Amino acid sequence: MVETLVLAQQVFPEQVTTDSLAQNIVYATGTVGALSIFAGLLLVDLGGVRRVNVMDAMIQKLIGFFIGFAVYFLVGFAIWNWQYYVAFDIPDPYLQSIRDWWLGGTLASDLAQTADPAVAPGLNNQQIFIFFLACFAGIINVLIHLAVTERIKAAAYYVVCAVAAISSSLLSWLTWGSTGPISNLGYHDFFGSGFVYVFAGAMAWVLTRRVGNRPGMYRPHPRVGDYRSYNLGITVTGVVLIFAGLPMVILSCGFFFEPEALFVSVTMADTSIGTAFNNLGLSWAGGALMGGLIAYRTKNYIYTLLGPFAGYVSGAPAFDVYAPWQMFLVALGAPLVAYAVYEWTQRKEIDEHKLINLFLGVGSYGILMVGLIDWGTAQSGFFGVTEGDYAFQHAEINLGWQALGLAVSIAFGLVTAWLLALVLERTIGLRADEDTLVEGFDLHDWDIVHDAVPEYAGVTGGGAADPAGAVSPRGNGEGLETGATAPGVGRDA
Repeated sequence: MVETLVLAQQVFPEQVTTDSLAQNIVYATGTVGALSIFAGLLLVDLGGVRRVNVMDAMIQKLIGFFIGFAVYFLVGFAIWNWQYYVAFDIPDPYLQSIRDWWLGGTLASDLAQTADPAVAPGLNNQQIFIFFLACFAGIINVLIHLAVTERIKAAAYYVVCAVAAISSSLLSWLTWGSTGPISNLGYHDFFGSGFVYVFAGAMAWVLTRRVGNRPGMYRPHPRVGDYRSYNLGITVTGVVLIFAGLPMVILSCGFFFEPEALFVSVTMADTSIGTAFNNLGLSWAGGALMGGLIAYRTKNYIYTLLGPFAGYVSGAPAFDVYAPWQMFLVALGAPLVAYAVYEWTQRKEIDEHKLINLFLGVGSYGILMVGLIDWGTAQSGFFGVTEGDYAFQHAEINLGWQALGLAVSIAFGLVTAWLLALVLERTIGLRADEDTLVEGFDLHDWDIVHDAVPEYAGVTGGGAADPAGAVSPRGNGEGLETGATAPGVGRDA
């Protein structure tokens, strides 16, 4: 009776076994982790912007996230999947992947139990993976906004989001996985550091310089005084929320094969879930300890926040292959890189406090360190393939392939941002007007009037705000949004 019902409904029971359900749950936890990271990033920026921009900063990031999310569902996953269609000799691989996996594609829309496992094995896992990677397409856009927050026009930012989602998808096809044009050579990147972090950092380098600095950031502004962040305690809460979400993402950066649940890195390098988990924790610990030391030595609290992130970013390419002691030592060195880059950018008065030092600086350090420490480690190809260009673990990690992957990631970010800036500056504009920057995006874009800051919270330490601005004619209390600080301190942490 059961067999008759299965045949009548054309159900393939092997697609919906208890074992497959367990894997579905594992991959679904990765999406939960990604959403936790998204929420944490919102809090990080919420605490670091001026009070008169808090709502607009969240709105722009929320919409930017979903632009990247939707574009990835539309075509991003199909682009990333090109590598596997080529590896498995599927006819007309690039077009066929689009047909199968674009938003209206056959495999993107099929029910798993009705899909032939000979054509699409583990379809539920692949469909969940679209959601997971779409979250990171959105997160890339949020990261980019961190670099240009409180300056960029909303319309311009949304254009950046759509284009960045396509560009990062192309970069992920080249560099993230095991059979892409660069990853198949031996380039190793477990967590997608190149197409997520380095790419965003390179875009930040261009866009930050094109939108300029925020009023009051490096010297008192006639109407704003010194730049003053909203609530840095919220920023710390965001850091903790990101930390809580990352372990769940580990599970989605690999494949499970027989026997039972053999975990193999997305790079096809030998690894285990326990090793990757422990390396993640040690990366945070090493970065936090060195960051704390730098913070106390320099009396600059920002390194207590940059330190843990620097440790994490340095290990992201290699959580799967490092021994725990190696991870800890690499993470200890990461805040020193962040310190060197950050101090240089602040001397140059480049108003960017996260992406350039963490992602462009430490991200590059982390990618290159893999080539030095794990030179010769086997990877690439695909599990079960025994011969040909895509044989399992046919390639090896080395410094040359790491440098190539890094260079391509940086180039993608620089070129994408440069072209966008070139077009946007000549069309709808990139930087908001001066009144919006001074009075706040919340008032100009949303008619949100914030309560005036009490007099005791006014300008101190030689701030240059206009006293008449204590309560502006429009009621936003703009003139008191100040507080004298040294460069890089008390600002966008």
